[in-house]
Amino acid sequence: MEDGIRVGLLLVATPQLEDPNFRRSVVLVVEHDLEGGTLGVVLNRPTEVPVDRVLPPWAELVTGPSVVFQGGPVALDNALALARLPGEDEPLGWRALDGGTEVARVGLVDLDAPPALLAPELLQFRVFAGYAGWSSGQLHAEIEDGAWYLVQAEAGDVFAADPDRLWQEVLRRQDGDLAFVSTFPEDPTLN
Repeated sequence: MEDGIRVGLLLVATPQLEDPNFRRSVVLVVEHDLEGGTLGVVLNRPTEVPVDRVLPPWAELVTGPSVVFQGGPVALDNALALARLPGEDEPLGWRALDGGTEVARVGLVDLDAPPALLAPELLQFRVFAGYAGWSSGQLHAEIEDGAWYLVQAEAGDVFAADPDRLWQEVLRRQDGDLAFVSTFPEDPTLN
């Protein structure tokens, strides 16, 4: 059974999603399996922790801002990284997310690999603490309940220079009513 969720898509929180972990978040789906569940990374939650404090060997490769991003509420003591590479090769220490999407050349980085292995290849690189995870069927139910919009990602979304504006920017480029949602006020009670 197909649920419409696939690697490389974005989950964009609807204005009704009030969970502080995901309020106005943009999540890149990095793994999805109907039986195993879904794993994603929140793209627009920069922390104030510099990458050189947690992963000094990788710090000079980071695409600004040079801080660790909170990838989600699960396993905050674990880091994962995403990088964009040119070409079609899959070098050691990097695994492409999905060959058929707009983010085909974005992949997961093995942070145990020597940075010098990937440094010459990297176009963009970002580090995340933790991830977002859903059990089998859970995310599909949340989408059905109106908590998430499921939209196409662009490679630039993953490495947005201004992550605080990513929610609005992703919604603004959508068709129809979703573009209008980008103007939804931060606090509608003040409207």
